[in-house]
Amino acid sequence: MRNFRSIFPFTTRFVTLFLAAGLLASTASANDKSQQLRTEPLQVISGERIHEFEAEIAATDRERAQGLMFREKMPEKHGMLFIFDREGDRYFWMKNTPLPLDIIYIDAAGRIVSVAQNTVPFSEKVIPSGAPARFVLELNAGMAKTLGISVGDQVSSASMSLE
Repeated sequence: MRNFRSIFPFTTRFVTLFLAAGLLASTASANDKSQQLRTEPLQVISGERIHEFEAEIAATDRERAQGLMFREKMPEKHGMLFIFDREGDRYFWMKNTPLPLDIIYIDAAGRIVSVAQNTVPFSEKVIPSGAPARFVLELNAGMAKTLGISVGDQVSSASMSLE
């Protein structure tokens, strides 16, 4: 019995350390995976102007769940396009997201149905689409206002035209 007691504290510390290392590795792995999403050109047509972006594509449940969490910066003309199987009410939040964003909700026809500007980093406040959306585009905060992107504008990319 004495040997068990002397080993038990060491075993508990070892298991705790092992689990903590695994958690850190999985978080790093999740961050690395978010960096490895495929990208494609995306256009926002706003009146007479065409705005070009390079969009990371989040099309699977895992990719959408990760989104831009833990990212601290994104190049100016980049964004993330979330693709859903069908149109519906969408709800996003900023939990674990240090990067302030504009969240643009887009219907199945590629029209912007709502824009949430300058979202608050790390907020757990739910940000609803307000109308059915099939796609969601996240850009750096302030980009929608700077470029005049608004409800009714058209968005297109190769992934948005796939059925």
